[in-house]
Amino acid sequence: GSTLTDLQQALEDYLPVLLGLVENGNWLKHNLRFCWINQEDDVEETTMSDSWYEVLSVLHLMAVLLLSQANLLLLPNKFTSGYQSTALEDCKRASIDIFLKAAGYLDFAVQKVLPQLPLELRNDLPLDLSEGVLKALCLQALGQGVEIQLGMAIDSIKATLAVKRRLACEMVKYWHQAEEYIKDLPLANGWGEKHKLFIQWKHIEAKAIAYYLHGLILEEGSTSAGIAAAALQAAEEYLKESKMACDSFHVTLPSSRNPPPWGASKYLAERIPKDISSKTINWDSQKHEMIKQVAPALPDFVLSLKPDEYQLPSTDPSWNDLQVQNVVPTK
Repeated sequence: GSTLTDLQQALEDYLPVLLGLVENGNWLKHNLRFCWINQEDDVEETTMSDSWYEVLSVLHLMAVLLLSQANLLLLPNKFTSGYQSTALEDCKRASIDIFLKAAGYLDFAVQKVLPQLPLELRNDLPLDLSEGVLKALCLQALGQGVEIQLGMAIDSIKATLAVKRRLACEMVKYWHQAEEYIKDLPLANGWGEKHKLFIQWKHIEAKAIAYYLHGLILEEGSTSAGIAAAALQAAEEYLKESKMACDSFHVTLPSSRNPPPWGASKYLAERIPKDISSKTINWDSQKHEMIKQVAPALPDFVLSLKPDEYQLPSTDPSWNDLQVQNVVPTK
């Protein structure tokens, strides 16, 4: 019955105590068995006698809790009518910070904690904690952070079309990288398959809005009308594809509700059908793949969002007291 915040605090309090088990020379490091229930692996639970496995699992859970907190912040029904606009903007900004913090936990887990596990144990890790899933989750958090930035730019009269395009193109890169890490993993059960479908859906959706904004900029420049039209046509095709990917995600068990679009997704759904029909070439409906092949390349921008830097906390001082009393012998 704990709230997400309470559970997050409990894990943060637990981690310094846990780190006493992974200190060099601690005889308890391999003497305790840790068991976790899996979500994305066909194996229901995984037990290992290595304290680094517990550290990895705790960091993963802390990141997932943050992703859940960001999701709750963005639910529209929590705002009252008089303060909805201001409160929603504040929640959007706060959610970006939470996404970056979650990415920091996951990046640290991949870079610093996974290498502490022997190779044979790393091969036995559940898919939930595999390097591919951890990296995909990290990039997913960054991609969702950019999506919030893009939605805010769309709502701002000060944001230029070029700024919106850059954010959209960055979003494509984050989701593309996330999909590369996860696409070949055997995520066959409900939650694992749903995770894979979510990343595929968001990647396609990001392409739709990036091509739409890119096409609008090409129209304004000296580029030929045909190239601009090809980009806009690609946007329309990716929009159709993203709707199908969205439906596939929601109907996959455990089924989920398809909420009304908002933010960048709402902009995409409203503007593309309205703006593109009069501007694009009349392609045969069967030439879906050809339309995407002839579309101009999207601009390549350096990714701006990075995971927050994270360091493990100091070991709980009670471990020093125990060693002084010879309660916990060292090798």
